Amino acid sequence: MAAKPEYRDRPDVEVALLDALVDRGDEGMTVLELRAAVDADIDAVEEALSALKADSLITVESEEQVRVYPHDRVVPDPEDRMENGSDTLVDAVRDRLGL
Repeated sequence: MAAKPEYRDRPDVEVALLDALVDRGDEGMTVLELRAAVDADIDAVEEALSALKADSLITVESEEQVRVYPHDRVVPDPEDRMENGSDTLVDAVRDRLGL
């Protein structure tokens, strides 16, 4: 699943991070997991995470280990996707390509 369309006009690394976080839902991800999921160097990932946190699009929790979660407003509602018919393979590819 991809982040809502209104958040897809951000830099590529930020969009990739949001998409990875939305895919993991309530589990969240560690910085290492995010780094593995996104094709960018660690400096770019760190900069993108800082920008997303400054814009309140992610939440960072540090209990046993630091985990990053998407803000609820970034996660699309599955029922909206079904109603809009955007659950097709073509739409999924378009979402991934940012078209």
